[in-house]
Amino acid sequence: MARSRLLAVGLAALLGLSTAPGLAQAAPAPDTARQPVVGKPDLGWNGCARIDQKLPTYSDWPKVRSGITDNAAVERRVAGLLKGMTLAEKIGQMTQPEIAAITPEEVKQYSIGTVLNGGGSWPDKNKHATPKQWLDLADAYWQASVSSRTKIPAIWGIDAVHGNNNVFGTTVFPHNIGLGAAQDPCLIRDIGQATAEQVRATGQDWAFAPTLAVVKDDRWGRTYEGFSEDPRITRAYGYEAVRGLQGNNPRGIGADGVIATAKHFIGDGGTQGGKDQGVNPSSKADMINTHGQGYYGALAAGAQTVMASFNSWTNPELGITEGKIHGSKLLLNDILKNKIGFDGVVVSDWNGHGQVEGCTNASCARAVNAGIDVFMVPHDWKAFIANTTAQVESGQIPLARIDDAVTRILRVKARAGVLDAPKPSARAHAGKPDAKDARKIAREAVRKSQVLLKNDNRVLPLSPRAKVLVVGKSADSMQNQTGGWTLTWQGTGNTNADFPNGTTILGGLKDALGKANVTFSENGDVDPKGFDAVIAVIGETPYAEGNGDIGKRTLEAAKLYPNDLAVLDKVSGKGTPVVTVYVSGRPMHVNKELNRSDAFVAAWLPGTEGGGVADMLVRGWNTGIGYTGKLPYSWPKEACQTPLNPENAGYDPLFRLGHGLHNWETGKVGKLPETSPANCGGGGGGEADEDLEVFVRQDIAPYKSFIGSPENWGGTEIGPDGTASHASINTVPTDVNVQGDGLKVTWNGSAPGQVFLQNPAGGTDLRGYLNANAALTFDVIVGQKPAGRTVISSHCVYPCQGEVAATKLFTDLPVGTKSTVKIPIACFAEKGLDPETVNTPFLVYTDAAFQASFANVRWVPKAGADPDAKKCTDLT
Repeated sequence: MARSRLLAVGLAALLGLSTAPGLAQAAPAPDTARQPVVGKPDLGWNGCARIDQKLPTYSDWPKVRSGITDNAAVERRVAGLLKGMTLAEKIGQMTQPEIAAITPEEVKQYSIGTVLNGGGSWPDKNKHATPKQWLDLADAYWQASVSSRTKIPAIWGIDAVHGNNNVFGTTVFPHNIGLGAAQDPCLIRDIGQATAEQVRATGQDWAFAPTLAVVKDDRWGRTYEGFSEDPRITRAYGYEAVRGLQGNNPRGIGADGVIATAKHFIGDGGTQGGKDQGVNPSSKADMINTHGQGYYGALAAGAQTVMASFNSWTNPELGITEGKIHGSKLLLNDILKNKIGFDGVVVSDWNGHGQVEGCTNASCARAVNAGIDVFMVPHDWKAFIANTTAQVESGQIPLARIDDAVTRILRVKARAGVLDAPKPSARAHAGKPDAKDARKIAREAVRKSQVLLKNDNRVLPLSPRAKVLVVGKSADSMQNQTGGWTLTWQGTGNTNADFPNGTTILGGLKDALGKANVTFSENGDVDPKGFDAVIAVIGETPYAEGNGDIGKRTLEAAKLYPNDLAVLDKVSGKGTPVVTVYVSGRPMHVNKELNRSDAFVAAWLPGTEGGGVADMLVRGWNTGIGYTGKLPYSWPKEACQTPLNPENAGYDPLFRLGHGLHNWETGKVGKLPETSPANCGGGGGGEADEDLEVFVRQDIAPYKSFIGSPENWGGTEIGPDGTASHASINTVPTDVNVQGDGLKVTWNGSAPGQVFLQNPAGGTDLRGYLNANAALTFDVIVGQKPAGRTVISSHCVYPCQGEVAATKLFTDLPVGTKSTVKIPIACFAEKGLDPETVNTPFLVYTDAAFQASFANVRWVPKAGADPDAKKCTDLT
């Protein structure tokens, strides 16, 4: 499967494959005469899509010629099946529950057409489930569906975003950001093929990949899921990723392939402030020519499904008011299905329809009418079926829209071969623990993704006889090098034992240099004297959507991960050259780390083949290739320098998009400035203009969540799994707005207790929020109304505090329904809060039984003047 591509790098210029994106070139004139038409891209000598030197500028959404052609026999069969179906059976086909929330018997009973497993969901909730256990469950769902009256097989979708990353023992490939650095579309096709085999091994039919976001703000927590900020790369990669996953069959998807998903349509990488599920304010032209490019490639390759995006498309100044894309008929129906010509399935994201105005997770006629065909409604699926049925019967949803959705679902199932396929365990590749050549392909991908940014005195590559000291938290951490969307949703809670077939970067160095020549000290407590080099492996720790957003916090790595800098300080300047390998899901402000390093490598999130990193560090070890990777994203010169895109005025990065050294180059980085602001907005004596995020899906540094009670009023920290427990109070994670974004707090009334968010380091100057008439704002679902005195407070290092009465506030809120509460900061200041030294911006205390789920806790400038903000006089 893997093929040699050594010549591809050397011949890049001859082939038109740019190794350093030239975005400064003038764009061609727009096509204004008629609707543009897009087909397959130009292919290179190797049969793979070329990364174009420049892309055409379209004046309108183009028509895309799909790599899978219409088939009259398929259409006749689909029409026949549809004609014999009841309304209940049709809506069942449109409903996608999560495996933890539906049994095989229910699949048959409700004629369910598709199931999914979310990140961190496995058969029998067993993280180490074997391929057989996955297959057994897949067979059970399949058997249940074909035993129904319609006998239409159910299909199973899975987030196989860098290999079949949910499955224990599977080879995990580098995340997309690293693949973007490789600038090798053939490699993307190979990875897609290997991933399809991995998915077939465990019985799924449908991969929720590739992600085609063109990321414009690195503060976004999904930056690493985008191949590049350069749409040229995304377009070529979108084509090859789909060809790899689905195969290259114009009649459909072969026995070796799986259904691919082009996601997330559209603009998820362009939200303001890099806020996940936020607002993309792009013009129509930018949406067409930047954020649309990956879809033109993927749909030209025949992608059979498109996943709608969580974000909104809104810019009132330009007359754009589409709001949430899950509810946009313009984008999903008029543009995607009609103008672009997509005839496959539009699937929602996890409860994404529930965010549409006027909708809930269990009811959203607007999203059905907008063009969603399959609804990812993990837990509320029974209510969704009942509500959708009632909406059709009342005429709110036309039956023709239901028939269109089911036609598309059946069409994709027919093209994928599942209507006639045997049970999953009897199909090609079933039960194989990993795809053929997967480790070989993954290692090649790791090598090609490494970007050399600094190489003073040509420290790299090291001699194969070198004696090295290895330091840093990520050197021997499979969790850190694989990142989010790996076994668990956020990629957290994993250990090296969870990756029995993987190799850490430390393990790769031991293979390359010999164990006797490698000394490991995670904290750098070994004197580097006498070693030929120190290799420091540091960087980000795992995160996924939402939790990875930086918001107004600085991009400065030293502030986010101070222990990394402390390790470098222990080993640098001692006479032994320091090589830093930086593991991260995005470019970071690393001036301090660069100054303490003689060589610096951006390793991204390499996956399970850490040996590929070692291959590049050590001369001649296992490969004759030197560093070839090029930055897929611009690298910041300053801590608050984002967005940072070549098309922006004043573009001045530390390292440009497309930058990357070869072995013989030093980079001439020199001494870099190390001054930077504490944060990138808010605070101080002026007026804050950005939200102070305190808890948004997770604790937002420097704040941490705690519970307190007579057992420990000082506070027991709530763990990263969202749980903590005292005799009178406990917390568990819950869904308030989106998956896992809230904390459900239960006070049983046996003793008083409190939940709070605090900066353990002490108070912070937040006068700017009082000056800006900010409000403490949070989302809450009351589960049980308070039975006694309840207060909300903010503290300025206890006993300095401001406290308002909240018993009536919570009592007046509806039970079981999300509400948003806004309390002006001025109310706390009136009660004694000193805004110059705030250490606890949010605390809820009660002395009796109470249950509530809290999410999205923040201080919002100007919100104190909102019509729905509480009045201080109501909180006494």
